[in-house]
Amino acid sequence: MTVIETISSKPSRRELLAGSLAGGFLLAFHVPARAANEPVQPPDATVGKFAPNAFIRIDNAGKTTLVMPQVEMGQGVYTAVAMILAEELDADYSQVTLEHAPPNDKLYGNPTFGLQVTGNSNSIRAFWKPLRNAGASARAMLLQAAAQQWQVEPASCTASNGQVVHADSGRKLSYGALADVAGSQTPPKDVPLKDPKNFTLIGKPLKRFDTPDKVNGKAVYGIDAMLPGMKFATLAACPVFGGKVGTVDDSAAKKIPGVQKIVVLDDLVAVVGDHMWAAKKGLDALVVAWDEGPNAKVSSKDIWQDLRDASEKDGVVAKSEGDIAKGLAAGDRLDASYELPFLAHATMEPLNCTVHLKPDSCEIWTGTQILTRVQSEAAKAAGLPVEKVIANNHLLGGGFGRKLEPDMVVAAVRIAKHVDGPVKVVWTREEDIQHDIYRPVYRDTISASLSGGRIVGWKYRVTGSAILARWLPPAFQKGIDIDAVDSAVDMPYDIPNFHVEYVRAEPPAVPTGFWRGVGPNNNVFAIECFMDELARKAAKDPIAFRRDMLGKNPRLKAALDLVAEKSNWGQSLPARVGRGVSVQPSFGSFIATVVEAEVDEQGEVHLRRVTSAVDTGIPVNPDTIMAQLEGGLIFGLTAALYGEITIDKGRVQQSNFNDYRMLRIDEVPKIEVHVIKSGEEPGGIGETGVTAGPPALRNAIYAATGVALRRLPIDRALIAAGKKA
Repeated sequence: MTVIETISSKPSRRELLAGSLAGGFLLAFHVPARAANEPVQPPDATVGKFAPNAFIRIDNAGKTTLVMPQVEMGQGVYTAVAMILAEELDADYSQVTLEHAPPNDKLYGNPTFGLQVTGNSNSIRAFWKPLRNAGASARAMLLQAAAQQWQVEPASCTASNGQVVHADSGRKLSYGALADVAGSQTPPKDVPLKDPKNFTLIGKPLKRFDTPDKVNGKAVYGIDAMLPGMKFATLAACPVFGGKVGTVDDSAAKKIPGVQKIVVLDDLVAVVGDHMWAAKKGLDALVVAWDEGPNAKVSSKDIWQDLRDASEKDGVVAKSEGDIAKGLAAGDRLDASYELPFLAHATMEPLNCTVHLKPDSCEIWTGTQILTRVQSEAAKAAGLPVEKVIANNHLLGGGFGRKLEPDMVVAAVRIAKHVDGPVKVVWTREEDIQHDIYRPVYRDTISASLSGGRIVGWKYRVTGSAILARWLPPAFQKGIDIDAVDSAVDMPYDIPNFHVEYVRAEPPAVPTGFWRGVGPNNNVFAIECFMDELARKAAKDPIAFRRDMLGKNPRLKAALDLVAEKSNWGQSLPARVGRGVSVQPSFGSFIATVVEAEVDEQGEVHLRRVTSAVDTGIPVNPDTIMAQLEGGLIFGLTAALYGEITIDKGRVQQSNFNDYRMLRIDEVPKIEVHVIKSGEEPGGIGETGVTAGPPALRNAIYAATGVALRRLPIDRALIAAGKKA
């Protein structure tokens, strides 16, 4: 097993900046940020260019533009997509520029979903072959064009670094010089792809192209859109889910300098001003009486009771192998239930959308993970045909699944109907957190039996929302949400009698949606926590217990062996310090993680060290893999330590980072990531760290204290009291 050593040792901020700007070449970055008075120009215009497919544009000067089918929200996908395309195209990578794709499901739809959507850690998984084929086909057409001009066989020509070369005669032609002739070639079928041993870009830790502009302030996010004559607006919706506007006293708000207009809709109020501060001060001055409606009685207590009641019912069978009744009766049985709370997304960039609505057209500027749906929903809200709506996408200051929803764009268009000229609508942090579309509450009940130190029977029931039933109805079949049971039906262990059920249970009033890690962030937690309890019952080491049941999963077993070595598993630790492990095959990647944590007498948890080993197939960019795992681990550990949205009287009780805590920089431990060299097709990486961290942390607490927590976020009082959750 070859390991690409990519280890982080908690660098300083200065080192981070220096490292990201020094050394290597950087990709040019171009994102159209048109002003409202400029002519409409699609970002992927093909006039006068060699445009063999939806992704590649080469002009006569040799400028190569790659159109990005997925959105960049910090995960490094633009760099990875560019590397894949440029690899097979044999482009001059240092001269490549990138553009956001316009809304078009047919040209830029994610092959997994058939929609132009970024999520589920599948950008590289889904586009690996389509992008390689696109690059290889374009390269073949350029080779044909050169061979035609030189009157030689295409097989005698080679491509490299944006040029076609005929070695026998020493002739060379740039891609720009060949663009016109190449455009007349018939696209070939079944072009051979490069052997991975011949890759010149893929597999290298190339610098991310977007880093310089993010450091110097040139990067354009949705919230940065600025148009001539633009007004600013901010809003407040009823604090109770589903509530409506009752009465509004706007007399004080109208007196505030810069306030231009008060917009009152059935479910929200907005203040439009010359600048954001005027709009916010105007909103604060409004006196609104809300019609709270029937949901004013909803509370977390009721939601949890309903969920627990539902979890006692039989579910729809998602997968069953062997004889579960016989398996559970065959050994020493253990039963447990695990619960996860509502979570908000809390992206660094608050919700925003800029709209310029005219009688016969609508143009929007935003950052979204689902561009075509945003366009179509904006059209409905504006009362216009979809072809009359221009949707401009930008970099996202965090997505995490929140921007898989179009609701913020719909609200902005509704407000824009009452504003002359363009208006930027920005949600305050409080409004963002209290009107999110939340990660569902889940309850997982598990029964298992042990015989000879191995699991011989496993019954698992997931109870929670069916997000897909709302978000993608065709994917919700026979009462099963395939996302809700992800990583449960395909858990990696060898178990002869295996049974998984799903119970759909929608919380009253609270809207639920995808949150980074989606279904696996629930199931990996429950499964891996229960595995540690079973290991203790079997009197076995947690890693040895898992390893004995990974015979059919050599890639995951190799990751587990590596993380055991690198984390110093088995070496002695001080009192109240423990190591916990988790493994998962989620998102097509195989990852094993060990968290080392200390627990003080008051139940406070201090992270000491995190080690991960991952086989994610061919590592397109090892540096991005490391960064994504580091960020994902911090994201997941934050949720495990602090994350919870609670409801009282139909209202979300949290409002900002003071009561919806984030892990702070001085709390982040040393993180080590070890990437295993692999020849398999790439897996997903953006969410694997999120799902890996919480169970490994919980198991570290279990090892340090003997307290088997079964609910997140961690309960410090229970730990201090030494009781099970």
